[in-house]
Amino acid sequence: MNTRENGPEEEPVIRDNRKIDPKTGQVRDASGKPADTPAPPAAPPSAGPAEAASGADADLVAQLAERTGDLQRLQAEYSNYRKRVERDRVAVREQAVAGALTELLPVLDDIGRARDHGELTGGFAKVGESLEGTLTKLGLEPFGAKGDPFDPMVHEALMHSYSSDVTEPTCVEILQPGYRIGDRVLRPARVAVAEPDDSAQSAGLAGGDILSDDN
Repeated sequence: MNTRENGPEEEPVIRDNRKIDPKTGQVRDASGKPADTPAPPAAPPSAGPAEAASGADADLVAQLAERTGDLQRLQAEYSNYRKRVERDRVAVREQAVAGALTELLPVLDDIGRARDHGELTGGFAKVGESLEGTLTKLGLEPFGAKGDPFDPMVHEALMHSYSSDVTEPTCVEILQPGYRIGDRVLRPARVAVAEPDDSAQSAGLAGGDILSDDN
């Protein structure tokens, strides 16, 4: 009687003894089962809610500081711009006023000469006084008086002489008054200047010495 290992009616058993599983590519152990593969490394723990909130706050603080710096720079630039515009506006106004007043100086000279000759009377006197008052309100200021020390920055010497009555260069006569607006001289005062007469003083001292010798 014929017999088989698994019985006369059972199919033959096929044993797969390959070391590598053809489907998974994993190494098999001695029993033919896939060997245990190392577990994948554990993922790092995610940041907790507190740490995430702290990071967000830091970003907000940095953004706020940056925006604040931008606003401060913008404000400083705008402030400098306003100051520059204001300076330019004042300079343009002063230049325009100075130009207009300079053109009126000959008229003031005529009024002054008429006053000196007694011709500034009646309605003409009122017009002259009104004009002078208006120009004074605009900042026009006359200068130059007899006895002032001579200053070449504001005086123009048209005549020169020596005098024993002065101890320094002095304006002994005002030929034409000067005018200024603020620190700007529109026209220097035209004057006659006298300087100390050193020769007269020396002669006086010498005469005194001779007189004392005779005595």
